[in-house]
Amino acid sequence: MAAAPGVAARTVGVTRRLVLKLGVALSALAALFASRNALAQAAKAAGADGETLADALGGLFQKQYKKMSREEVQEAVARIERRAKRQHGVDVTVGTEPPMEGVVFGYALNISKCKGVRKCVEACVAENNMGPGSPIQYIRVLELDHGDMNLNRADHYYEAETVPQPGKFYLPVQCMQCDNPPCVSACPVEATWQERDGITVVDYDWCIGCRCCMAACPYWARHFNWGTPPAVAAEALNTDMHYLGNRPRPRGVVEKCTFCIQRSRKGRQPACVEACPTGARIFGNLLDPNSDLRYVLENKTVFRLKEDLGTEPKFWYFTD
Repeated sequence: MAAAPGVAARTVGVTRRLVLKLGVALSALAALFASRNALAQAAKAAGADGETLADALGGLFQKQYKKMSREEVQEAVARIERRAKRQHGVDVTVGTEPPMEGVVFGYALNISKCKGVRKCVEACVAENNMGPGSPIQYIRVLELDHGDMNLNRADHYYEAETVPQPGKFYLPVQCMQCDNPPCVSACPVEATWQERDGITVVDYDWCIGCRCCMAACPYWARHFNWGTPPAVAAEALNTDMHYLGNRPRPRGVVEKCTFCIQRSRKGRQPACVEACPTGARIFGNLLDPNSDLRYVLENKTVFRLKEDLGTEPKFWYFTD
Protein backbone atom coordinates (compact mmCIF):
# COMPACT_ATOMS: atom_id res chain seq x y z
CA MET A 1 0.00 0.00 0.00
CA ALA A 2 1.44 3.41 -0.94
CA ALA A 3 2.36 5.73 1.82
CA ALA A 4 0.08 8.66 2.42
CA PRO A 5 1.20 11.85 0.76
CA GLY A 6 3.51 13.86 3.01
CA VAL A 7 4.58 10.95 5.19
CA ALA A 8 7.73 10.29 3.18
CA ALA A 9 8.47 13.98 3.08
CA ARG A 10 8.08 14.27 6.84
CA THR A 11 10.33 11.23 7.30
CA VAL A 12 12.98 12.68 5.02
CA GLY A 13 12.71 16.02 6.77
CA VAL A 14 13.25 14.44 10.18
CA THR A 15 16.21 12.50 8.79
CA ARG A 16 17.80 15.62 7.38
CA ARG A 17 17.36 17.52 10.63
CA LEU A 18 18.84 14.59 12.50
CA VAL A 19 21.85 14.49 10.20
CA LEU A 20 22.36 18.21 10.56
CA LYS A 21 22.16 17.98 14.34
CA LEU A 22 24.62 15.10 14.36
CA GLY A 23 26.96 17.08 12.11
CA VAL A 24 26.84 20.09 14.42
CA ALA A 25 27.42 17.90 17.46
CA LEU A 26 30.40 16.16 15.87
CA SER A 27 31.88 19.51 14.81
CA ALA A 28 31.50 20.82 18.33
CA LEU A 29 33.19 17.74 19.76
CA ALA A 30 36.05 18.06 17.26
CA ALA A 31 36.52 21.72 18.14
CA LEU A 32 36.46 20.87 21.84
CA PHE A 33 39.12 18.19 21.49
CA ALA A 34 41.22 20.44 19.23
CA SER A 35 41.10 23.31 21.70
CA ARG A 36 41.87 20.98 24.58
CA ASN A 37 44.81 19.60 22.63
CA ALA A 38 46.04 23.11 21.84
CA LEU A 39 45.76 24.07 25.48
CA ALA A 40 47.59 20.92 26.49
CA GLN A 41 50.38 21.67 24.03
CA ALA A 42 50.61 25.23 25.31
CA ALA A 43 50.77 24.01 28.89
CA LYS A 44 53.47 21.51 27.92
CA ALA A 45 55.48 24.20 26.17
CA ALA A 46 55.13 26.55 29.13
CA GLY A 47 58.00 25.96 31.43
CA ALA A 48 60.24 24.44 28.78
CA ASP A 49 62.31 27.64 28.84
CA GLY A 50 60.63 29.20 31.85
CA GLU A 51 57.69 30.56 29.88
CA THR A 52 54.56 31.04 31.91
CA LEU A 53 51.27 29.48 30.88
CA ALA A 54 49.81 32.98 30.56
CA ASP A 55 52.48 33.92 27.99
CA ALA A 56 52.03 30.63 26.13
CA LEU A 57 48.29 31.10 25.89
CA GLY A 58 48.70 34.77 24.99
CA GLY A 59 50.87 33.81 22.04
CA LEU A 60 48.53 31.00 21.03
CA PHE A 61 45.50 33.27 20.75
CA GLN A 62 47.34 36.32 19.42
CA LYS A 63 45.72 38.25 16.57
CA GLN A 64 47.34 39.36 13.33
CA TYR A 65 49.49 42.42 13.97
CA LYS A 66 47.39 44.88 11.97
CA LYS A 67 44.25 43.80 13.79
CA MET A 68 45.60 44.22 17.32
CA SER A 69 44.64 47.08 19.55
CA ARG A 70 47.41 49.22 21.00
CA GLU A 71 47.12 47.36 24.28
CA GLU A 72 47.34 43.98 22.55
CA VAL A 73 50.46 45.09 20.69
CA GLN A 74 52.04 46.17 23.96
CA GLU A 75 51.24 42.78 25.50
CA ALA A 76 52.73 40.95 22.50
CA VAL A 77 55.87 43.08 22.67
CA ALA A 78 56.22 42.38 26.38
CA ARG A 79 56.01 38.63 25.72
CA ILE A 80 58.74 38.85 23.07
CA GLU A 81 60.99 40.85 25.38
CA ARG A 82 60.48 38.38 28.25
CA ARG A 83 61.23 35.43 25.96
CA ALA A 84 64.42 37.07 24.69
CA LYS A 85 65.49 37.76 28.27
CA ARG A 86 65.00 34.09 29.18
CA GLN A 87 66.79 32.79 26.10
CA HIS A 88 69.70 35.22 25.92
CA GLY A 89 69.98 36.64 29.41
CA VAL A 90 69.92 40.26 28.24
CA ASP A 91 67.28 42.96 28.06
CA VAL A 92 66.03 43.80 24.57
CA THR A 93 63.82 46.56 23.24
CA VAL A 94 61.22 45.66 20.61
CA GLY A 95 59.95 48.75 18.84
CA THR A 96 56.74 49.24 16.88
CA GLU A 97 57.65 52.46 15.08
CA PRO A 98 55.11 53.11 12.29
CA PRO A 99 56.00 54.43 8.82
CA MET A 100 57.11 58.05 8.75
CA GLU A 101 54.91 60.52 6.93
CA GLY A 102 56.09 61.56 3.47
CA VAL A 103 58.61 58.74 3.19
CA VAL A 104 58.85 55.89 0.67
CA PHE A 105 62.14 54.06 0.87
CA GLY A 106 64.18 53.05 -2.16
CA TYR A 107 67.62 51.68 -2.93
CA ALA A 108 70.27 52.06 -5.63
CA LEU A 109 73.46 50.06 -6.07
CA ASN A 110 76.51 51.04 -8.10
CA ILE A 111 77.75 47.86 -9.78
CA SER A 112 80.98 49.62 -10.79
CA LYS A 113 81.93 50.04 -7.13
CA CYS A 114 80.87 46.63 -5.79
CA LYS A 115 83.94 44.42 -5.42
CA GLY A 116 82.27 41.33 -4.00
CA VAL A 117 83.80 41.50 -0.52
CA ARG A 118 80.46 40.60 1.15
CA LYS A 119 80.84 43.00 4.08
CA CYS A 120 77.17 43.84 3.47
CA VAL A 121 76.23 40.19 4.05
CA GLU A 122 78.15 40.02 7.31
CA ALA A 123 76.61 43.25 8.59
CA CYS A 124 73.09 42.10 7.63
CA VAL A 125 73.51 38.77 9.46
CA ALA A 126 74.70 40.52 12.62
CA GLU A 127 72.11 43.30 12.50
CA ASN A 128 69.19 40.93 12.01
CA ASN A 129 70.19 38.36 14.65
CA MET A 130 70.63 35.41 12.29
CA GLY A 131 73.49 34.00 14.29
CA PRO A 132 76.79 32.45 13.22
CA GLY A 133 76.47 29.64 10.73
CA SER A 134 72.91 30.54 9.79
CA PRO A 135 71.87 29.13 6.39
CA ILE A 136 69.68 32.21 5.92
CA GLN A 137 71.18 35.34 4.40
CA TYR A 138 68.98 38.17 3.17
CA ILE A 139 71.71 39.44 0.81
CA ARG A 140 73.38 37.25 -1.80
CA VAL A 141 76.27 38.58 -3.84
CA LEU A 142 76.32 37.03 -7.31
CA GLU A 143 79.53 36.64 -9.27
CA LEU A 144 79.10 36.84 -13.05
CA ASP A 145 81.32 37.00 -16.10
CA HIS A 146 81.66 40.44 -17.64
CA GLY A 147 78.91 40.96 -20.18
CA ASP A 148 76.71 38.15 -18.80
CA MET A 149 73.45 39.09 -17.06
CA ASN A 150 71.97 35.59 -16.93
CA LEU A 151 71.37 35.16 -13.20
CA ASN A 152 70.97 31.40 -13.64
CA ARG A 153 74.69 31.22 -14.45
CA ALA A 154 75.70 33.36 -11.49
CA ASP A 155 77.74 31.96 -8.60
CA HIS A 156 76.89 33.14 -5.10
CA TYR A 157 79.06 30.47 -3.45
CA TYR A 158 82.28 31.82 -4.93
CA GLU A 159 85.34 31.34 -2.76
CA ALA A 160 88.27 33.52 -3.73
CA GLU A 161 91.22 34.68 -1.65
CA THR A 162 91.01 38.08 -3.29
CA VAL A 163 88.18 39.93 -5.01
CA PRO A 164 87.35 41.14 -7.53
CA GLN A 165 88.48 38.26 -9.72
CA PRO A 166 89.70 39.06 -13.26
CA GLY A 167 86.89 39.02 -15.78
CA LYS A 168 84.18 39.02 -13.11
CA PHE A 169 81.69 41.53 -11.78
CA TYR A 170 79.43 41.34 -8.72
CA LEU A 171 75.69 41.84 -8.40
CA PRO A 172 74.19 41.85 -4.88
CA VAL A 173 70.52 40.88 -4.71
CA GLN A 174 68.02 41.01 -1.85
CA CYS A 175 64.37 41.90 -1.35
CA MET A 176 63.47 44.47 -3.99
CA GLN A 177 60.58 45.87 -1.92
CA CYS A 178 58.35 45.74 -4.99
CA ASP A 179 55.62 48.32 -5.43
CA ASN A 180 53.45 45.49 -6.77
CA PRO A 181 54.70 42.60 -4.62
CA PRO A 182 53.49 39.18 -5.83
CA CYS A 183 54.40 37.66 -2.47
CA VAL A 184 51.69 39.68 -0.74
CA SER A 185 48.86 38.53 -2.99
CA ALA A 186 50.11 34.93 -2.73
CA CYS A 187 49.84 34.75 1.07
CA PRO A 188 46.62 32.92 2.01
CA VAL A 189 46.47 34.27 5.57
CA GLU A 190 47.60 37.90 5.07
CA ALA A 191 50.74 37.37 7.12
CA THR A 192 52.70 39.66 4.79
CA TRP A 193 51.80 43.09 3.47
CA GLN A 194 53.27 46.35 2.21
CA GLU A 195 53.53 49.30 4.58
CA ARG A 196 53.04 52.96 3.60
CA ASP A 197 56.80 53.55 3.43
CA GLY A 198 57.12 50.85 0.78
CA ILE A 199 58.56 48.13 3.02
CA THR A 200 57.00 44.69 2.70
CA VAL A 201 56.87 43.08 6.14
CA VAL A 202 55.95 39.75 7.73
CA ASP A 203 54.05 39.03 10.93
CA TYR A 204 56.13 36.07 12.11
CA ASP A 205 53.49 35.02 14.62
CA TRP A 206 50.81 34.85 11.93
CA CYS A 207 52.84 33.13 9.19
CA ILE A 208 51.80 29.48 8.71
CA GLY A 209 54.92 28.52 6.79
CA CYS A 210 53.13 27.47 3.60
CA ARG A 211 55.87 29.13 1.48
CA CYS A 212 53.42 30.39 -1.14
CA CYS A 213 55.15 33.76 -0.93
CA MET A 214 58.49 32.13 -1.66
CA ALA A 215 57.11 30.53 -4.79
CA ALA A 216 55.64 33.87 -5.90
CA CYS A 217 58.82 35.92 -5.37
CA PRO A 218 60.89 36.11 -8.57
CA TYR A 219 63.97 37.40 -6.71
CA TRP A 220 64.56 34.49 -4.29
CA ALA A 221 64.31 37.03 -1.49
CA ARG A 222 62.26 35.04 1.04
CA HIS A 223 63.73 32.40 3.31
CA PHE A 224 62.13 29.58 5.27
CA ASN A 225 63.30 28.60 8.73
CA TRP A 226 63.67 24.84 8.45
CA GLY A 227 65.20 24.56 11.87
CA THR A 228 65.64 26.56 15.01
CA PRO A 229 67.89 29.53 14.15
CA PRO A 230 71.41 29.26 15.62
CA ALA A 231 71.77 30.71 19.07
CA VAL A 232 73.16 34.23 19.17
CA ALA A 233 75.56 34.89 22.02
CA ALA A 234 74.38 37.52 24.47
CA GLU A 235 77.28 39.82 23.65
CA ALA A 236 76.56 39.56 19.90
CA LEU A 237 72.79 39.99 20.11
CA ASN A 238 71.41 43.17 18.58
CA THR A 239 69.06 44.26 21.34
CA ASP A 240 67.56 47.09 19.27
CA MET A 241 64.68 45.26 17.59
CA HIS A 242 61.43 45.89 15.75
CA TYR A 243 58.30 43.76 15.88
CA LEU A 244 58.24 43.51 12.07
CA GLY A 245 61.99 43.28 11.71
CA ASN A 246 64.94 41.68 13.46
CA ARG A 247 63.24 40.24 16.53
CA PRO A 248 63.77 36.49 17.10
CA ARG A 249 61.88 34.44 14.51
CA PRO A 250 60.42 31.03 15.35
CA ARG A 251 61.00 27.84 13.44
CA GLY A 252 58.71 27.16 10.49
CA VAL A 253 58.12 30.72 9.25
CA VAL A 254 59.30 32.76 6.28
CA GLU A 255 61.46 35.84 6.77
CA LYS A 256 63.04 38.49 4.57
CA CYS A 257 64.92 41.78 4.33
CA THR A 258 62.99 44.78 5.65
CA PHE A 259 65.48 47.53 4.73
CA CYS A 260 66.53 47.27 8.40
CA ILE A 261 63.17 48.62 9.56
CA GLN A 262 64.52 48.92 13.12
CA ARG A 263 67.05 51.45 11.79
CA SER A 264 65.43 53.10 8.78
CA ARG A 265 62.30 54.17 10.67
CA LYS A 266 64.57 56.01 13.09
CA GLY A 267 66.31 57.92 10.32
CA ARG A 268 69.35 55.63 10.16
CA GLN A 269 70.86 53.83 7.18
CA PRO A 270 70.49 50.05 6.79
CA ALA A 271 73.41 48.05 8.12
CA CYS A 272 74.49 46.95 4.64
CA VAL A 273 74.83 50.58 3.52
CA GLU A 274 77.06 51.50 6.46
CA ALA A 275 79.18 48.36 6.06
CA CYS A 276 79.91 48.71 2.33
CA PRO A 277 83.65 49.60 2.08
CA THR A 278 83.36 51.07 -1.43
CA GLY A 279 80.23 53.21 -1.07
CA ALA A 280 78.34 51.21 -3.67
CA ARG A 281 75.03 51.32 -1.81
CA ILE A 282 72.66 54.30 -1.72
CA PHE A 283 69.49 54.32 0.37
CA GLY A 284 66.96 57.08 0.78
CA ASN A 285 63.54 58.60 0.48
CA LEU A 286 62.08 58.43 -3.02
CA LEU A 287 59.81 61.38 -2.22
CA ASP A 288 62.69 63.69 -1.27
CA PRO A 289 63.89 65.53 -4.40
CA ASN A 290 67.15 66.44 -2.62
CA SER A 291 68.11 62.91 -1.60
CA ASP A 292 71.15 61.12 -3.02
CA LEU A 293 68.82 58.41 -4.26
CA ARG A 294 66.78 60.84 -6.35
CA TYR A 295 70.00 62.28 -7.77
CA VAL A 296 71.04 58.84 -8.97
CA LEU A 297 67.65 58.10 -10.50
CA GLU A 298 67.57 61.44 -12.31
CA ASN A 299 71.19 61.56 -13.49
CA LYS A 300 72.33 57.98 -14.03
CA THR A 301 71.29 55.25 -16.42
CA VAL A 302 69.54 52.82 -14.11
CA PHE A 303 67.85 49.45 -14.50
CA ARG A 304 65.90 47.00 -12.38
CA LEU A 305 65.87 43.22 -12.39
CA LYS A 306 63.01 41.45 -14.18
CA GLU A 307 61.11 44.65 -14.90
CA ASP A 308 59.02 42.82 -17.48
CA LEU A 309 57.18 41.02 -14.66
CA GLY A 310 55.45 44.22 -13.56
CA THR A 311 56.59 43.93 -9.93
CA GLU A 312 57.92 47.53 -9.92
CA PRO A 313 60.98 46.99 -7.70
CA LYS A 314 62.16 49.93 -5.60
CA PHE A 315 65.75 48.70 -6.02
CA TRP A 316 67.79 50.09 -8.93
CA TYR A 317 71.25 49.28 -10.32
CA PHE A 318 73.58 51.65 -12.16
CA THR A 319 77.20 52.05 -13.24
CA ASP A 320 79.60 54.99 -13.34
